[in-house]
Amino acid sequence: MNKIIDLKQLPNQSQRERSSRTRESAREIERSPEREVGRTRVEQEPMARPQELRTLDTITVKEPRPEGRPVIQDPLTGGEIAEETITSIQNQAVDDYIQQVTNQNSIINGGKTFQLFDINGDIIDASKETVTAGLWSDNLTELQNYFTQSMTAAQSQYYVNVNQKLPSLTGSATQYALAYGNALGSGSSTNGSIDDAPSRAIYSQYRQLLLNKDVTRFSTPASGSTDSIYVINFQRNRAKEKLDPGNFEIPLSTLSSSQALDATGSVAISGAANTFTLIDDSTIASASNEDAGNVYFVVSGSIANGVYNPSAPHYYGRVYCDHSTIVLDGDVLDTKLGFVTNTGSNSNGSNHYRLHHSISGSYPVATKGFKARNKETVSSTFYFVRVKNGDFNYSNNPSYVTGDQGDILQDGYIGDPKSYITTVGLYNDSRELLAIAKLSKPLLKSKKRELNVRVKLEY
Repeated sequence: MNKIIDLKQLPNQSQRERSSRTRESAREIERSPEREVGRTRVEQEPMARPQELRTLDTITVKEPRPEGRPVIQDPLTGGEIAEETITSIQNQAVDDYIQQVTNQNSIINGGKTFQLFDINGDIIDASKETVTAGLWSDNLTELQNYFTQSMTAAQSQYYVNVNQKLPSLTGSATQYALAYGNALGSGSSTNGSIDDAPSRAIYSQYRQLLLNKDVTRFSTPASGSTDSIYVINFQRNRAKEKLDPGNFEIPLSTLSSSQALDATGSVAISGAANTFTLIDDSTIASASNEDAGNVYFVVSGSIANGVYNPSAPHYYGRVYCDHSTIVLDGDVLDTKLGFVTNTGSNSNGSNHYRLHHSISGSYPVATKGFKARNKETVSSTFYFVRVKNGDFNYSNNPSYVTGDQGDILQDGYIGDPKSYITTVGLYNDSRELLAIAKLSKPLLKSKKRELNVRVKLEY
């Protein structure tokens, strides 16, 4: 039996191996019923029955620790921690980590700042629509008051700006500019230089801007080509994309007296003056497609009644809608409205003031103002900002939290956070702010509320 007990102490032996060796030893003892010790014959004790030997198979032998596995000790007692305890601690740590990640994701999602658009469902591609509006300040369609800025004698008389209020008043802004051009430089002072004639510069500038490359003179069916032109150039930011054809009406009154040399402040309109209105011929003719875009003739008529004598219109010039510019024939204005344009050589005629007085004097005489509308094609893209119940429930406003740890200030928001959405920002992929949309009023957001905000971006 001592041999059996010794077998139990053998290292690195499995229970099956030890049981096998136990049986082997038992058979060996059974074959040698007696043994000698020195010369003395000793009677061997009776062997245990096979049934008793089989009980050795049930001996529980503790499995040795796998090689290389460290022993985990309790830091307080120094004893080895049981496997069951270690497993329990590991499971608890995993549960705590999962709960921590869940809480963190809840905070991140509830208080996030950015949200990606679903390109297939949240963004509607650009749509285009044509929009017209009043061309003058405050979106007015009719201008009734006209004011110019004084110029010194040293300034060259290239053009004059026209405002709707006195330039000294708040809100006064330029509505359009008037200029006179002459292909030969007549009607303006050269200021001592042969080539420095404002009228020549004006004519050359608009010829290059508006006429085809092979054309050197402006012309109308009334008088053919002309060296003398009057220009109305609308302020670009007011005209938007273009001047709306069929929606402008220029009032012109005949000049009762006009100084031949310098028209600055010397033009008069009597109460008996005749007043005409000019429009384009878009209602009776198609535009001519030129290098400057669509071009119509300026004819006598009104927006309400259309072209006067449409079978044989009275032509006054051309309108270049894409450039928001009207060019009137100076020869026609001299003949029909008594402009008496100064075409002298090296003579400062300030002819553009003749046109200014003819327009501005029409409202006092005939209560007819300058009517005009702009036109533009507006592209729109719609962005649908869909805010789910678990999103954007925290505010990044500093007043939302308190203390060094950023605790929520309002106790009622703990566990049930709320925020108020006031602004929607559109960002690119680099998180650079491109556009801001302001809501008409703050919208409450909580776990019980979802929002769907439609943002319309026009350009």
